[in-house]
Amino acid sequence: MPIRAFFFMTAVYLSLIVFMLVGLIVLILPRRAVTLLARSWGRYFLWLCRIAGGINVEFRGLENIPKGPLLVAVKHQSIWETFMLLGLFDDPCFILKRELTFIPFFGWFIYKMRNVPINRKDGSRALIKLTRAADREIHADRGRQILVFPEGTRRPPGAPPVYRFGVAKLYEGLHVSCLPIGLNSGVYWPRRSMKLKRGKIIVDILPPIQPGLDRNAFFNLIQDQIERSSNQLMAEASQ
Repeated sequence: MPIRAFFFMTAVYLSLIVFMLVGLIVLILPRRAVTLLARSWGRYFLWLCRIAGGINVEFRGLENIPKGPLLVAVKHQSIWETFMLLGLFDDPCFILKRELTFIPFFGWFIYKMRNVPINRKDGSRALIKLTRAADREIHADRGRQILVFPEGTRRPPGAPPVYRFGVAKLYEGLHVSCLPIGLNSGVYWPRRSMKLKRGKIIVDILPPIQPGLDRNAFFNLIQDQIERSSNQLMAEASQ
């Protein structure tokens, strides 16, 4: 592992531990307090990326983010966007695999923020439970933003897309707009690798897709928009 990447990753995870230890006090407060702490961590993470990792970020299309309840579909190439998204939305709610809730300390914060875990072993029943839980959260308080990675896992830049139809069923069941997001994070922070590359990650926030489309039409549209955007950003990074 390069020395710069080693010190950067050490700083990231040590600071995350510090935030969680401080956050143990916040766990007794209402959920909003924990969400504010998590959003602060997200902003601090981007600062750390720039200062210690040599990775900047450019957000395009911030004006496309509507207020209130929303489904957000994001390209997933790196662990980077998981942390980045915390600071981008007012009240984020992640769709995530259930195993993450078993991690000491970290799982407590997932539970307190009322993220929605999914047990993939449940098969089709998991989607029914997921949609019901997401519907409760998206209409909670003033309306939350449901964040989902449509491919379910990180994919390397340029790999053939493997979108799961669950995002279309969520869109159909939630009856809210869906915000597609493309990015090129995998060029600078590859999955399962510590070989960081200096540069600028671009996050492309596309215009929201309004509710009411046929789920098959939506599924094709969301994949086309996210993939086209991400491919353009990867080509831009190689210039």
